[in-house]
Amino acid sequence: MEAHVAARLLALNREFYQTFSADFAQTRERLQPGMARIAREVTGDVRLLDLGCGGGQLARHLLAEKAPSLYLGLDLSLHLLHRARGGILPEAGHAHFACADLSSCALPLGSAVRFDWAFLFAVLHHLPGSELRLRVCQEAHRVLVPGGRLALSNWQFTRSERLLRRIAPWAEIGLGEHQVDPGDALLDWRRGGRGLRYVHQVEEAERRLLCRAAGFRELEGFASDGEGGHLSDYAVWEAI
Repeated sequence: MEAHVAARLLALNREFYQTFSADFAQTRERLQPGMARIAREVTGDVRLLDLGCGGGQLARHLLAEKAPSLYLGLDLSLHLLHRARGGILPEAGHAHFACADLSSCALPLGSAVRFDWAFLFAVLHHLPGSELRLRVCQEAHRVLVPGGRLALSNWQFTRSERLLRRIAPWAEIGLGEHQVDPGDALLDWRRGGRGLRYVHQVEEAERRLLCRAAGFRELEGFASDGEGGHLSDYAVWEAI
């Protein structure tokens, strides 16, 4: 994918989450079943990095149930970060949130900080281009301890007839089909107004290639969430 096309798609998603963050957060109040399943594997007294933490639903669950020694949530949306901070009890002094653009592929962390778990829930499918998705996974690997875990989920929107009907033509944002990659789509949003989001369907084959290329091995993969319980594919990777 050409750099200017990727930049246009990233800008589109930034604009979407700036405009519709409050409406979006209302649809994500509860922890998704797949996230809850992975959270059960997390033990206490660990360092947790939540990449794309959104409104903090995973943070609230982990801080209440797991008592980690450190939780750090990163997100691009200031509104969602404010919402996440507001849902955390004051005594959870080991919980921190910061604004970060994951597409920059340089996490704002000190060189000595390493985590036992990192989470990339519903993030990769908003990153245009296979190279960018790989760089983000490599950066997650860099900040994990040896043997650390990366848990991720990828939206499988083509498994839903309702979502398929929401695919919009690329011409709406001045692009053509030839400028984007296979699996890319433009989905409309209709809560609180009409918006558009860039998404990429990360298939299992691509996920496994990403896993190996970024220095991980896959420990498990499963489908969960949404209509029919299969609207997201989850995986847990181990840093090697």
